[in-house]
Amino acid sequence: MKRAIQKALGVLATVVAIATLAQAQSTSAYCASGKPVKLAGITWESGQFTTEVVRYILEKGYGCKTEVVPGSTAVTETALVAGDIQIWGEQWEGVSAIVNKGIAEGKVRLVGDILDGGTVEGWYVPAYVVKGDPKRNIKPMAPDLKSVTDLIKYKSLFKDDERPNMGRFYNCPVGWACEKTNNQKLVAYGLDKDFVNFKPGNGAGLDAAIAGAYEKGQPILFYYWAPTGFMARYDFVRLEEPKYNEACYKTLIDEKNPKPCGSATPSTNLRFGVSNTLPANDAINALLTKVQFPLAFFNKVISEISDAKKPVAQVAREFLVEQQAMWTKWVPADVAAKVQASLK
Repeated sequence: MKRAIQKALGVLATVVAIATLAQAQSTSAYCASGKPVKLAGITWESGQFTTEVVRYILEKGYGCKTEVVPGSTAVTETALVAGDIQIWGEQWEGVSAIVNKGIAEGKVRLVGDILDGGTVEGWYVPAYVVKGDPKRNIKPMAPDLKSVTDLIKYKSLFKDDERPNMGRFYNCPVGWACEKTNNQKLVAYGLDKDFVNFKPGNGAGLDAAIAGAYEKGQPILFYYWAPTGFMARYDFVRLEEPKYNEACYKTLIDEKNPKPCGSATPSTNLRFGVSNTLPANDAINALLTKVQFPLAFFNKVISEISDAKKPVAQVAREFLVEQQAMWTKWVPADVAAKVQASLK
């Protein structure tokens, strides 16, 4: 009898523990305190989208007060480290010196894995260059072009207007981290003597050059990255590079290294920067660990904001209405029900 009672009490304790845990995941102690959750007003589309989706779920699902704080990247990252902002919606892991310092000082932590598979960077050509485009009456211009090692055969295809005996490679604008890496890649791939290392004045100039060539069906060789709306708007082919090699990649990011060796650029994880003013055991932290989008979907969303000029709040709401199978996995059932009810 005594053993049976002990067993029953054990089962009851387990049930209570599970119920308590479930309740803890459905409510935020931070929000229950009445303090608003302040989110950084990120200046680029993917970060704006993620921020708005999280803000909406916090407000409608967890009953939080929320506030989006505008400002430059440096200003809002500094505010995050100081504890004046709780969530920074798209941190490229390891890239920000401000956030890295905040992590080292124990003031900030990185949470979650927002982009499935991480970022993508590389050298691209329009797909019609390799495959042709019958709808536009474009025949393949370089059907054997698959790798950066093939480029030497096609330098005349990507002819530079000012130096027609050389090809042209569209690098990043001067000062970007990718510009320095691509400088080294041109040397590592043995292309620096045959391709002009062309650097647009800014990101808009790079986009304009690519878009202009694409609309005219002309060949162009360029660096680009994802997630971006550009990747959803156009059909590009990424050229193969040597597999990522940590030792070689260090020679590529060291602009003073005279003998760089080839390597693909590794993916970077996109994560939430979270101030330690928001406890790690809070329900909000649990939500942030689960938020994740596929790359193709993310590119499409960015294109809707940047190209179709849809307001971020509208795109976020459409996502919550149309992609419930995706986001309801991030939250407890009762939180999902509250968000769903708010969307009707």
